Amino acid sequence: MATFQVVTEQHGELSCWRITSAHADLLIAQQGAQILSYQRIGEPPLLWLSDQAIFRQGKSVRAGVPVCWPWFGNLQRNPASVQAMYRGEQAPAHGLARSRDWQLLGIEEAGSTLRIEFELPEAQGALPDWPHNVELKLLMVLGDDLELTLTSRNLGDAPVTISQALHSYFAVSDVHQARVEGVEGLAYIETLADWQQRQQLGALSFAGETDRIYLATPAKLSIVDPHWQRRITLTSSGSRSAVIWNPWTERARELPDMADDGWQRMLCIETANVWDDVVTIAPGASNVLQVRIDSEQI
Repeated sequence: MATFQVVTEQHGELSCWRITSAHADLLIAQQGAQILSYQRIGEPPLLWLSDQAIFRQGKSVRAGVPVCWPWFGNLQRNPASVQAMYRGEQAPAHGLARSRDWQLLGIEEAGSTLRIEFELPEAQGALPDWPHNVELKLLMVLGDDLELTLTSRNLGDAPVTISQALHSYFAVSDVHQARVEGVEGLAYIETLADWQQRQQLGALSFAGETDRIYLATPAKLSIVDPHWQRRITLTSSGSRSAVIWNPWTERARELPDMADDGWQRMLCIETANVWDDVVTIAPGASNVLQVRIDSEQI
């Protein structure tokens, strides 16, 4: 039986929980039910927390795994069916869930794992300008790896269409050396070149600002980090799209919550339902988006 320790912490304006086991350390904010950091004991971090992160109410932290829901990115870049769900004029980037406090439903040991479950009660008809009734829960399972499951259950009497992402920031030793495997041959949307569709040749390496939507993605993607001699593996279900992002030099300088050289130590692979992969949930039905994060030495 594993032994876990749970303590409450305050980071700036945000209430957080730090969970430690013999194997790992996990920091979670109540706002957004956002994982801020995840690190195995004695190893470099797996999830990246910006050195200049801002811990402020109403602002998602540049770190860990923000939950983008019920839309991803700029709402105007989403399909009309997703846009039609929102009745407001000013649509915040990446939806409404990541900047609101979630309710902690429970933390319990289950064999050698710890299960941490959150719910966003406002999703049941109380999100501003988004008048739909959805039970939204996020389950984190911490064991030898970290598994995240985002479940949306439509409690209303009409279909609901969403885009969404688990916007994961991964820690790397040097993004110049890192590469992403599993994308070989995939079609992708190059958002930095008028949203043209292109095809990936070989593994993805980084030599400049990167912001791509990969389509028809496989269940497994991995980050190979030669300097840290590590492979981070993402195993997803309920997703056929992934967003890969790194701001590089000029864009990073525009971000107040990222050091000018912070981009060198991170890259995002976002397990998603975006572009042609958005989800329509029938009344009474559920949608489940899941990713498991694991690593191994190479």
